Amino acid sequence: MAAEIERHNLRLAPHQIIIRPLVTEKGMHKANRNNAYAFEVNRLAVKDDIRRAVEELFDVKVTAVRTQNRKGKPRRTKMRLSVTKSWKKAIVTLDKEDRINFF
Repeated sequence: MAAEIERHNLRLAPHQIIIRPLVTEKGMHKANRNNAYAFEVNRLAVKDDIRRAVEELFDVKVTAVRTQNRKGKPRRTKMRLSVTKSWKKAIVTLDKEDRINFF
């Protein structure tokens, strides 16, 4: 993926990289205990892009970024089968002094 981005000279803005925060029970537990926050991110973004975007948007210091490519789930409506879109998830660990408040 990184080679593909460099080949096209694509430079995404921070608000294009971070699509939305994933506010779930499990995510809030990780945020409180491990200072790690989950985001849905652009599928073309790499770890360095995600680190830069979170630091610029939330004014925090990022210590680690982990990513997951999530496959779409099969869905059925009457006689038609379809699949939801695949997406990319990033778990961002912050420095001890930094916090992100979603509410």
